[in-house]
Amino acid sequence: QVQLVESGGGLVQPGGSLRLSCAASGSILNVYTMGWYRQAPGKQRELVATFTNYADSVKGRFTISRDNAKNTVYLQMNSLKFEDTAVYYCNARNKYVVGAQYWGQGTQVTVSS
Repeated sequence: QVQLVESGGGLVQPGGSLRLSCAASGSILNVYTMGWYRQAPGKQRELVATFTNYADSVKGRFTISRDNAKNTVYLQMNSLKFEDTAVYYCNARNKYVVGAQYWGQGTQVTVSS
């Protein structure tokens, strides 16, 4: 069982920055493809970033990174906009087992003036 724990969300003004963290249980980063998703109220969950792809809406503003020693994946979010407000989820997708994936509990990001 893989456990993912997100942190770092909060309230920020437009133009501000936040860094989200996703701490994974165990050394899974080489077995799982990691990514960040978000879900805004009334909308479907959408991909934000993986290590090979960014949503067009966040390109140039968000950066995904990892620290293998800490089994942690980060999402640095800069130049935040109102429309970035959502619950952000960390996702781990097994590279070798189709359909095997895990989600964190989510962390709220609110961009408001």
